[in-house]
Amino acid sequence: MNNKPSLAGLSPEDILSMTGIKERYRGRQIFEWLKRGAESFEQMTNLPAALREKLADSFCIFSTTVETAEVDDDGTAKIALRMHDDCLIEAVLLIDENERRTACLSSQVGCAMGCSFCRTGMMGFRRNLSSVEIIEQFMHLQSLYGEISNIVYMGMGEPLMNTGEVIKSLEYFTSEKGLGMSARRITVSTCGITEGIKRLADEAPPVRLAVSLVSADPETRTEIMPVTRTSSLDSLKTALMHYQQTGGRRITLECAIIGGVNDRREGASLIAAWSEGLSVNVNVIPWNPASEIDFREPTMKNLEAFCRELERKKIPYTRRYRRGRGLNAACGQLAVNLDKNKS
Repeated sequence: MNNKPSLAGLSPEDILSMTGIKERYRGRQIFEWLKRGAESFEQMTNLPAALREKLADSFCIFSTTVETAEVDDDGTAKIALRMHDDCLIEAVLLIDENERRTACLSSQVGCAMGCSFCRTGMMGFRRNLSSVEIIEQFMHLQSLYGEISNIVYMGMGEPLMNTGEVIKSLEYFTSEKGLGMSARRITVSTCGITEGIKRLADEAPPVRLAVSLVSADPETRTEIMPVTRTSSLDSLKTALMHYQQTGGRRITLECAIIGGVNDRREGASLIAAWSEGLSVNVNVIPWNPASEIDFREPTMKNLEAFCRELERKKIPYTRRYRRGRGLNAACGQLAVNLDKNKS
């Protein structure tokens, strides 16, 4: 277990403050090495040998280590990271049909939301991740697989149950003192934490927002997404209205389509009615099977009828195709065995 402070995720100014180095340009040099994916202080060849040795004695590059790294036939990559307290999390690199490279990051060890269609929800919840542990996932992925242009907070956990640390990581990714990424290239996904949505709107960089809606029928959604008991569909819509009124862009409504649960044409009609007054795009995602979950995939006939109804109601939608299933890295498939982690 490494108890040395990590320098990953820090701005040049924070690096100077942490290390006590006086020369301002050294902070920028160290930052640039970290940004490029340096894995040791010895690689930082424009630093004096004595300074590299001093840094290695007192600090570490990462607080996390890559336990496993796998690549699927479709180019999807998944890494498992070991935390300082021996917990494990997973992060994924997605490459779409346009060769756009997206890091899918986790925000918690496990998840407390209990969505019945999601493997991560079956893990239970261990703890929140720090902003540095979130940032390090991106840095590890980029070090292993090359430059990444987009980020989605769609890995393990509910980002808006860890809003403070998520916002800190967003500030690092978008700030000129950090990685300087465009906020429009970053999407935060939530199962519908209304207070978190309001805080994201009021405090965070103007990133994109995705909401796992799944169903606009209150009874169905409550049954498969327990969050609906405390954050109703009405309160969720009010929060989304606030998000858009404060300058938020079009909201993505994520709909994992489950056979016999929410795959009927009527479900699409309810989503169209519920989203009236909002600027939305619906992501239609066929549910990804998991051996531990007693659901079934939708039929192609029902999936197409669902999409046609959205089209008839003039609701923009995107038909998503599965990636990463060979690694259990597709939507809703991330999970590790918490019982094997020491804490």
